[in-house]
Amino acid sequence: MRSLGAGFWIALLLAAVGFLIVPSLIASAPTEPVMGFVQKIFYFHVPCAIMLFLSTFVCAGGSIAFLFKGSERGDRLAVAAAELSVLFGVCVLTSGPLWGRKAWGVWWQWDARLTSSLLLFLMMVGYLIARRYGGPAGRKLSAALALFAAINVPLVYKSVDIWRTVHPQTTVVPKLDPRMRPAFWSAFALITLVWTLLLMIRVRLERSRTELAALRIDVEDLAEER
Repeated sequence: MRSLGAGFWIALLLAAVGFLIVPSLIASAPTEPVMGFVQKIFYFHVPCAIMLFLSTFVCAGGSIAFLFKGSERGDRLAVAAAELSVLFGVCVLTSGPLWGRKAWGVWWQWDARLTSSLLLFLMMVGYLIARRYGGPAGRKLSAALALFAAINVPLVYKSVDIWRTVHPQTTVVPKLDPRMRPAFWSAFALITLVWTLLLMIRVRLERSRTELAALRIDVEDLAEER
């Protein structure tokens, strides 16, 4: 079994340090005057949304490699990224309503951004369902679904600019109060690091499963020969 490598352990150490530092940066960042303390969900919500997009693109990239080149490595990367899409999708769809309840007075609006985000999440859930229960063609079916999900990502991002929406515009981060930027970018770096670690672990697990399945086949073949 391959070692995780020094890079993994360094990244893990940095993530542990980040979990000690970032919350204090968020707590000490200025409180937004309109929404108050609940606005601090922003530091978690936005990076998670970006990781949802990134996971979907990585899944689509691995799926392309599998569909057109038969790459097993690409397939392993795709399923790992799909699971992270669902994970960070849950984070986005949980933190968003918590924020929205304060900003809009309701937990959910059938807003263009919210609806398209929910659709993206459901497409990635569909990827996992198709892969698990789709039979012999499940992997190809799910890979094709990943491509449609990736096409939806730009629509999710630009939806607030195309349609009238209650969701904040895409200019929020560029126009962020300079005093809030250290907290935001440190939170973004930490969540990106966590995403990277989870992806590495999940790809390694999928590779180990493939190797174990191959060993089982070899053992069965040897047993039949005897």
